Amino acid sequence: MAGPVAVVTDSTAYLPAAVSADLGVTVVPLQVVVGGISRPENTDSGTDITFDAHDVVAALRANKTVTTSRPSPQVFVDTYRRLQARGFSAVVSVHLSGDISGTVEAARLAASEVKGDGFTVEVVDSRSLGMGLGFGVQAAVTAVTAGAAVDEVARAAARRSLNSSIYIYVDTLEFLRRGGRIGAATAWVGSALTIKPVLALADGRLEPLERVRTTQRALTRLVELSVAEATGEGATTRIAVHHLSAPERADEVAGRLREHLPAIGEIPVTEVGPVIGAHVGPGAVGVVVARDLDPLGD
Repeated sequence: MAGPVAVVTDSTAYLPAAVSADLGVTVVPLQVVVGGISRPENTDSGTDITFDAHDVVAALRANKTVTTSRPSPQVFVDTYRRLQARGFSAVVSVHLSGDISGTVEAARLAASEVKGDGFTVEVVDSRSLGMGLGFGVQAAVTAVTAGAAVDEVARAAARRSLNSSIYIYVDTLEFLRRGGRIGAATAWVGSALTIKPVLALADGRLEPLERVRTTQRALTRLVELSVAEATGEGATTRIAVHHLSAPERADEVAGRLREHLPAIGEIPVTEVGPVIGAHVGPGAVGVVVARDLDPLGD
């Protein structure tokens, strides 16, 4: 998308490559390490040897060590410089929550290095992940198309992402524990075999929400919580469902959401990539509910 403001995000937005291309968004991949081998997270670009969700699921089920890491600041420097060379005068770089990954900090370090001589980079901590981040990226592109200035584009991305809610069911807390992302749910670990955890993203951090006894009850709670959010104060028109190696569960949740919220329209169902997948583990299902606010409003 030629114009004065370019939009950059990272691979955890899980925007399909075709969608990113249509939107003109540049995607920077995070790194995944499986058995000591580091590769970029698969962004469907076809240009790199990558790890995808299937690789990580197989590794987790085989009890192999899987870790993740942020892109280096130099990767962002190179990305921003390429966009500057293409004629952009500004970049809005929107990334997953800084409480979950150091990606946004790497972007900020790079931004401080490349700013100047009429070129600027605004870095946005979405405080979200998955399509909570992806919806923010889409709002940024909408603002660019409307001719918004760089600060307005950044505000549009933050406004949409910060007004998104995420509810997640995981089969086990073990993978979150291994990755150090378990937060206050640490107290639940001892009873992990007898409960089915439902988590929520709160202020950029995964927090325990409820413990139920069966997977079916957990999926029902995902639907109930999402419907309540979607029909609460303030209109919402955007919902997405994510999963890792659980397409039937995700389709069931999406179908039930469509029944309760027929006016919502399309509810995309997508599998998360290896970075988020490494922490939530196989069987996880999540719902993202985004408030449909004026992206350029106050």
